[in-house]
Amino acid sequence: MSVSSAVQAAGEADGGCAVRTHRLTKRFRSGQVAVNAVDLAVPRGSVYGFVGPNGSGKTTTIRMLLGLVRPTAGRHELLGLSMPRQAGRVLPAVGALVEGPAFHPYLSGPANLRRLDAVDRTADPRSAGPRIGAALERVGLSSAGNKRYRNYSLGMRQRLAIAAALLRPRDLLILDEPTNGLDPQGTREVRSLVTRLSQEGVTVMLSTHLLSEVEQVCTHVGVMRTGSLIAQSSLAQLRGSTATGVRVETSCPQAAAAVLIECGLGGVVPGPGVVQADLGPYEPEALVVALVRAEVPVRGFTCVQPTLEELFVSLTGEGFDVDG
Repeated sequence: MSVSSAVQAAGEADGGCAVRTHRLTKRFRSGQVAVNAVDLAVPRGSVYGFVGPNGSGKTTTIRMLLGLVRPTAGRHELLGLSMPRQAGRVLPAVGALVEGPAFHPYLSGPANLRRLDAVDRTADPRSAGPRIGAALERVGLSSAGNKRYRNYSLGMRQRLAIAAALLRPRDLLILDEPTNGLDPQGTREVRSLVTRLSQEGVTVMLSTHLLSEVEQVCTHVGVMRTGSLIAQSSLAQLRGSTATGVRVETSCPQAAAAVLIECGLGGVVPGPGVVQADLGPYEPEALVVALVRAEVPVRGFTCVQPTLEELFVSLTGEGFDVDG
């Protein structure tokens, strides 16, 4: 059975997941638990944002997924096939960028890709030229020509690594901090590439600490903290699980606070010219009516949804980089 046929057959029985882990754990010899009983479920066709502060266990998890590190406990499947037992069948359908690129400094970008392609026993050498050219074009490096890798900028090196992951069609792409070192234009290009790949049916697992990447390209998210997976869902569901607040702008904040408390709202916090509270099950329109009837002057009334940054900080207890 061919690689593509094996992956397709496995996909019919994997519950719709491109990546699935069962209590995946990594404990180092020092006793440190880097990854603790993680149960990932990455839906096929999704862009899955694997997020968490630096040191939360994301890269160690990815290295276990790809068979680069042996788990202490647990098991996992990629594209429905057990790893590492069936690595030879599944890995040709998986592209990956982990912990930055490593290439020969005195070779050009195309020459480096030719070497990588040559050692892939599952790749057809007759199609190497067109595939390399297409991969370089997809990441915006066609114009680099014969420029040696040692003269590449950090951003160019990162894009060449992504090109290496795209030398052949992939069903799953696992990227660890793919926009690291890229300028704003390069970052936008990578995000656009991820979106296009997803539209073509490729599942993308994107490890990042940049919330802008999650917000702009991800459909699903898994949140890591100190080695544990503390939240996992679609991004829409994660947003919907947070409480909506209200913000009332008024010259009489104490009077407004009293009305909101009387209406049954919790978390009422008056401040200079403003009152904030948790909306809960109450209708915003009814609150406005109650304030007006109590003759509270209302300058502004806003329903406030927590920002993505606030949501992730509440989950992890740590800050994130917002900008990409």
